Amino acid sequence: MDPNAGKKKLINRLSPQDLQKKLDAETFNRRTISFYRYVIIEETQEMRDSLYAKWMELDCNGRIYIAREGINAQMNVPEHHWDEFVKDLYARPEFKDVPFKLAVENDSKSFLKLTVKVREKIVADGLNEDDWDVTNVGTHLTAKAWNEAIESDKAVVVDIRNHYESEIGHFENALLPQSETFKEELPEVLEMLKGKENEKVLLYCTGGIRCEKTSAYLKHHGFKDVNQLHGGIIDYARQIKEEQLPNKFKGKNFVFDDRLGESISGEVIAECHQCSKPCDTHVNCANKECNLLFIQCPDCAEHNLGTCSETCFEIVQLPEEEQKKLRQGKKQKKIFHRHRKTDLTK
Repeated sequence: MDPNAGKKKLINRLSPQDLQKKLDAETFNRRTISFYRYVIIEETQEMRDSLYAKWMELDCNGRIYIAREGINAQMNVPEHHWDEFVKDLYARPEFKDVPFKLAVENDSKSFLKLTVKVREKIVADGLNEDDWDVTNVGTHLTAKAWNEAIESDKAVVVDIRNHYESEIGHFENALLPQSETFKEELPEVLEMLKGKENEKVLLYCTGGIRCEKTSAYLKHHGFKDVNQLHGGIIDYARQIKEEQLPNKFKGKNFVFDDRLGESISGEVIAECHQCSKPCDTHVNCANKECNLLFIQCPDCAEHNLGTCSETCFEIVQLPEEEQKKLRQGKKQKKIFHRHRKTDLTK
């Protein structure tokens, strides 16, 4: 018999419109944070429900994944509930003293609602981790140590993010994998680093979670000197500001909330996928049947009604009922890749 049978499912049933009205009416500030921890969680559903109930009580918003291997969270917390949030989280043995990464641009609108999901893994990697030691990770570097290491001619810097993330911002002279998922990226990185097993390898990602697994993966494959940016780009930005260190990161950091990015250097290093003007603003295609994630400048957004192609441009002008019929049974596009999509320019 299902032990959860008869239990009330803990979910937010408000419509997106009502959620937005609630957010717009707020008179307080929120702290946008991210954190993760690899730790064994035996009862994942119980942990999920307990955290969800508490965070709903504290009026938190965000996107959190729980798995047997740990937690991965991006969320915001009302400032007047911050102390209670930290006290409750740290009181749980699995998450005691887990470090938080504070967003550079502390936007209260970063998340519309609270979503906490149980997953098989907190970061999908397609690996059988029984075959290697996932705790044998690389050396964690502070921003100061990272800057010193990155200046070495012999250091190999690798961006452990997807191509659409590194396109709008990355560290100087970094190797940039062109994968769309972390699962695809691991073997690509291994191939890129072939023959460099004895060199100093520097790994970085958004908040550090993907580097944890990648560093252990590379050490398992014989790499001797593997290092990772502690706290990822998010905490790097905080450290260089507080310690007045040189900034080696160029452009914008892609973030997985409704903002889709926060500026680190103030530079725009990417371009609009439709007209090639300087632009680093990610949007989703206005055609819900498509929903493609791509970079679009304000002029193209206005001219093309927020769509990515001629086909989508025509579809969004149809009555909503016709659009719904077209969406039925269709699989959405996910991410624009310049090497694979050629129908963006009008």
